[in-house]
Amino acid sequence: MAGQRCGTRRPTALCLSVLLLALTGLVGCARTGGPTDTAAREIQTLLDRHARALLARDEPGYRAALDPAYAPAGLVLYRRLAAVPLEGWSYRVTGVDRAAPGRATVRAELGHRLRGYDRRPVTGARVLDLAERDGRWYVTGERPAKGTPRQLWEQGDVAAVRGARSLVLGVGQEPARLREIAAAADRAVPAVAGAWHPDWARRVVVLVPGSLNAMGELLGEPGSSYRGIAAVTTGETAGGTDAPADRVIVNPEAYGVLGDFGRQLVLTHETVHVATRAHTTPSTPVWLSEGFADWIAYRDADRTPVQAAPELTRAVHDDGPPARLPEDADFAFGGDAEALARAYEGGWLACRMIADRWSEEKLTAFYRAVGAHPGRKGAVEKALHEVLGTTPEDFTREWRVYVQEQLD
Repeated sequence: MAGQRCGTRRPTALCLSVLLLALTGLVGCARTGGPTDTAAREIQTLLDRHARALLARDEPGYRAALDPAYAPAGLVLYRRLAAVPLEGWSYRVTGVDRAAPGRATVRAELGHRLRGYDRRPVTGARVLDLAERDGRWYVTGERPAKGTPRQLWEQGDVAAVRGARSLVLGVGQEPARLREIAAAADRAVPAVAGAWHPDWARRVVVLVPGSLNAMGELLGEPGSSYRGIAAVTTGETAGGTDAPADRVIVNPEAYGVLGDFGRQLVLTHETVHVATRAHTTPSTPVWLSEGFADWIAYRDADRTPVQAAPELTRAVHDDGPPARLPEDADFAFGGDAEALARAYEGGWLACRMIADRWSEEKLTAFYRAVGAHPGRKGAVEKALHEVLGTTPEDFTREWRVYVQEQLD
């Protein structure tokens, strides 16, 4: 099971707040009416036209914003995006540095939306270099801000495959592989919808980079952190329906060595994260979000608990059941693969126990109740009491017995 692990990245509210404060400070440092303020307005107008030209597939209009020396490189992005069904593309200038005459380094937030999939833009910090000639600004370079993930289309030509319920975007992949992933994603959506009824888009976007290292670039982290991880879902855990859309990012190396069952399991698991995003918040412990995703993925599968939880089975046979439910730190990527697998398996069995001993409806109600709590402290305790009529101590005790029974 370690080779089939998958998961969701969860930026904290603190990090987002610090980022917003930093951006506010950048925008507010220029004096109103000063030269930097004027340049910011002119550059914003230029980038607005630039974005409109991209969306309209107006190559001459897109080229007009590019410095002639940069145009060949700048048009690479324009052409790579031809296959991507964009519905929105925008820049929001957050800071301008004019350290040298006729030159500017611009910090901006780039937002994009995919037609039919994104309710709100997916955003990322960018840095653009501009030069002023004859009273006009021209783009001479663009790149992700330091520490910010790259976009798939910065890695190569993008191929797109549209499924009935999915959009798969790949770089450096055979068309047959992208079609196979789209078919598995199409099967995953109704499987998830059959168990999770709250409103969600019932569509999924899957990104397939060309390598493990390329996957790491899309996540803004070293690819080695995701070795053996078949897929990851990115998304904000702020809760609510206004969060930007999720992206399922496939590790082509780990995913490629799985059999048909493993591949379907992974994509169904990741689709659960997409479906439950509005109800997954910082109050939701990872054992619940990952265990619930595995519970739906295994819900209709012909697998016994021993087959589905081999690492935890070995641990139970050697040392008995775990003393506690998995903690968030147990799900960290890049560490002990067997310990990571045991954490996933323990979370899955906790959710399976709720479905078995209370009901599937109680399990989904419990998930929603935990996510709706205003903070992590007390969230699980309150939901255990109000939805399941139990306490953390009794629940843990019952889970340990259930693990022993199922894996003995």
